[in-house]
Amino acid sequence: MPWVFVLIWSTGFIVARYAMPHAPPLSFLALRYALSVLCFGAWLVVLRPAWPARSEWLHLSVSGVLMHAGYLGGVWAAVKHGIGAGTVALLVGLQPVLTAVWLSMRASHGDARAVSARQWLGLVLGLGGLALVVWRKLGAGEVTPLNVALALFALLSITVGTLYQKAHVRVADVRMANLVQLLAAFAATLPLALLETEPITWHPELIGALAWSVLALTLGGSSLLYLLIQRGAATQVTSLLYLVPPCTALLAWLLFGEAFTGTMLLGMAMTVTGVALVVR
Repeated sequence: MPWVFVLIWSTGFIVARYAMPHAPPLSFLALRYALSVLCFGAWLVVLRPAWPARSEWLHLSVSGVLMHAGYLGGVWAAVKHGIGAGTVALLVGLQPVLTAVWLSMRASHGDARAVSARQWLGLVLGLGGLALVVWRKLGAGEVTPLNVALALFALLSITVGTLYQKAHVRVADVRMANLVQLLAAFAATLPLALLETEPITWHPELIGALAWSVLALTLGGSSLLYLLIQRGAATQVTSLLYLVPPCTALLAWLLFGEAFTGTMLLGMAMTVTGVALVVR
């Protein structure tokens, strides 16, 4: 399941490359959430699983706004404002370190188990490998205070959302939980999307990107992420996100002919080794 999640999640930046020229970011995401809600709704009408307890709706809504609306909104808006996909990947790739720092701070107060020295070594190795993979993508002039702030907002959103879900969301049917999270994300995104003035151009690339975003990234990737958080430790789950930028670079090489250098291959090997040290 972790490897399937990494492969699916890695296509997110590829989808953004296809969709960004044809739609404003928040309008695209609002459409994505709405269509995903319809798909989950149709699925649930057939299977009729149990709804989460009413006390869980607030927790699911908070995590949904953070992990869908906040994270994806920040990433897509940053890309729309000119930052490179590699740069966004590098910044969001700090999530495992940020998560480990937070858990270690809690452990120092006796609230949680500390991150071990071996796991810290793995986190540092993963970050170093991540930097090697995406460093060549840091183009001159692409970084501005606005797009960096949006990327850091995305980083903060998914980190807090992951920790919040692990701490407060109880075990529930993944389809029902996703439906509640997506409804909350749609409610948070739609008012901002209505403020965008750029029109949506229904290009085949946009339609394909929207279909993949709904069927693979949301119904598949988001469901797998929910299950991984539900079943695993927060540091172990977030360390998997180190594998996303290297896999994205590999997919870009296969699909778009982008260069994949020996240095990037070394970085991928470091990243895989780092993740193995964290989750072993």
